[in-house]
Amino acid sequence: MKRRTIFPLFWRIFLSIWLAMAVTVVVSNLATRVLLDREREAIERQVGLRDLAEEAIEIRESGDRSEAWRFLRSEGERLELYLVLIEQDENDGKLPSFIRDRMNSGWYPQKPAVLDVGDGYRLVAWPRINGAGWLDPKFFRAIELGLALIMISLACWWIARLVSRPLRHMETTAQAIASGDNSLRVSNKIARRRDEVGQLATAFNAMTEQLCSLLERQKHLLRDISHDLRTPLARQRVAIELAIEDGADEELMASILRQNERLETMTGQILALYRVTEAGGDIEREPLKPVKVINRVLQDAADYAEHQGVDCKLVASPESAGTSVLGDEGLLQRAIDNILQNALDHTPPGKVVNLAVSVSDGWLDLTIEDEGPGVPEELVPHLFEPFFRADKSRGGTGWGLGLAIARDIVSAHDGEITAAVGEPGGLRVTVRLPVFIQG
Repeated sequence: MKRRTIFPLFWRIFLSIWLAMAVTVVVSNLATRVLLDREREAIERQVGLRDLAEEAIEIRESGDRSEAWRFLRSEGERLELYLVLIEQDENDGKLPSFIRDRMNSGWYPQKPAVLDVGDGYRLVAWPRINGAGWLDPKFFRAIELGLALIMISLACWWIARLVSRPLRHMETTAQAIASGDNSLRVSNKIARRRDEVGQLATAFNAMTEQLCSLLERQKHLLRDISHDLRTPLARQRVAIELAIEDGADEELMASILRQNERLETMTGQILALYRVTEAGGDIEREPLKPVKVINRVLQDAADYAEHQGVDCKLVASPESAGTSVLGDEGLLQRAIDNILQNALDHTPPGKVVNLAVSVSDGWLDLTIEDEGPGVPEELVPHLFEPFFRADKSRGGTGWGLGLAIARDIVSAHDGEITAAVGEPGGLRVTVRLPVFIQG
């Protein structure tokens, strides 16, 4: 495949800012030049002003100052100029303040036209066009700063959007994949970019594809191994039972049988995990009462709890007894049983496993809390991962599949499952299910 030319993001940002600054300077100078040209054009209309000034001087020296003023005003209206005749030994007090400021300005194009017309007189002229073309230097600077601010702001906005938008898209995609939607990828529009962002998106998609492929192969491998193990395990179990009947060493055969049952249980859990994962949310649902399901789980676990020397206590709020949820009764029973079994396995004899059921804000909450040795805080987020076991603090004989199966079952019911360290120690697992009918 032909390698695409990469245009690094660094140079994109550098050139964008540089071009923005250059365009700002050029546009500002062009605008300034246009405005100054307008003013010069107005001021340059002073052709013939000297003759007007000499005529006004004659009228004024004849003793009629008012007539000279009216003459200049009339001629100024015709030429679209303000005309003022002053004597050179006079100060500029007769002139408006903004004219005096312009006469003292160091920026020549901004000054009014001042003509020395002889006989000790000067003629001052400036445009009569409502201020257009007659601009304060501060106004020019304001235009330059305004244009610079607008151009640089637009450039920065575009750069920020160029960089942050695809990164936000990748972040959202990564979060969705982490939540279980392995079909998502970064869009091709971003992956085709010829810079570091495009390379990152391409690498991200390749990595995700590889990880999803590995996970898929892992699931299929576990499924296939579990399927292949069931038949020889069943045959082995029959052989063990026949050997016991034929008078083989009972203690040895019992030990072999227990290991056989463990293997059968493990393969059954792996297949259950695979089926629930594959089904996702496509499970058969019907209204059911969780409190009844919990009681059935407690009844089934009564013998095991007695054998462990652990007591189970259920506290259900009055409204939870009549509350229904939508789901598969068999799957929910298995999820609750797995959580309870985990609690019983890690609770010392003489201790208690507490179960509490309540309803609030359209959710039914089931909390199962044991009084075992607990789990370190840093390991809690990993408890629902398949085959994860916190052996250092909660040794046991399981395979780390019970809570993973419970998580997938609860997720398939649009619910939530969380774990936390209990206040007196032990582990607290909370299952939340959306209420269908509240009692």
